[in-house]
Amino acid sequence: MGFLLLERAYAKINLTLDVLGRRPDGYHEVDMVMQSIDLSDLVWLDKRYDGRIVLETSAAHIPTDDRNLCVQAAKVFFRHTGIQSGVHINLEKNIPVAAGLAGGSSDAAAVLRGLNRLFGTERSLGEIAEMAAEIGSDVPFCVYGGTAIAQGRGERLTHIPHQCQMQVLLIHPRMFVSTGEIYQALEPGDFVSHTTSLVMKEALQKQDVDAIPKLVANRLQRVTFSLYPEVAQLADKVETVTRTRVHMSGSGPTLFCLAPTVQQANRMYNALRGIMRDVYMTHFVTNPPVGG
Repeated sequence: MGFLLLERAYAKINLTLDVLGRRPDGYHEVDMVMQSIDLSDLVWLDKRYDGRIVLETSAAHIPTDDRNLCVQAAKVFFRHTGIQSGVHINLEKNIPVAAGLAGGSSDAAAVLRGLNRLFGTERSLGEIAEMAAEIGSDVPFCVYGGTAIAQGRGERLTHIPHQCQMQVLLIHPRMFVSTGEIYQALEPGDFVSHTTSLVMKEALQKQDVDAIPKLVANRLQRVTFSLYPEVAQLADKVETVTRTRVHMSGSGPTLFCLAPTVQQANRMYNALRGIMRDVYMTHFVTNPPVGG
């Protein structure tokens, strides 16, 4: 069948990730700077008239039933809008799965935005983000993309307008890391009272490309490196090869390096490609386009 509408689902990295403590609802209170990058899945949508939500994907080992966030997003959209139709979703995966890059969350956000366009419901991005909060903590950010401070469970967003362009080198180990396991392993010493997001915001807005890599901080990194020593070993190897600071996105296992120029990023990419398989060269996306 011919698909009518395309939405891009951009990956994200965490430039900062501070954890303030455990909440009564079982989640953790976080304060983090999230940044969209130019690595994206493609989400194709077409109307169905039988009330069914059908998901196809190019990726192996991804569920296509209610466990998939794309299916959950479609159900949330139809419930909120009262639309009785269905949708056919074709998901082309480019973002590594379970990688700390919010690929699934971004796919869900793309479904919500795309259905809003496909059915002409004219909901604002703010209304779409409210729907998104029912699906997952990262999904509201992914509705907007760009750069934002995310607080609470991650659903309270303060957008950061800036024009800073940084190159991003992603290194993805082919392994699975459980986000829930990482958060549950946090100890009181991992919680902070002073967050780093406002300092990062200032550096981004000043386009201080020398300061930004030094300010990247992730409170989950200690736990992930402890529980998954192979990720820590990979980080050491990447740092030795690139001679650049290595950071972790989300709960991992994806690592990344920042570079101020394409030339520097190319040198690191070429050095790493000789010894590692899953290396991606990408960059900040400060104003993601809506749609394809």
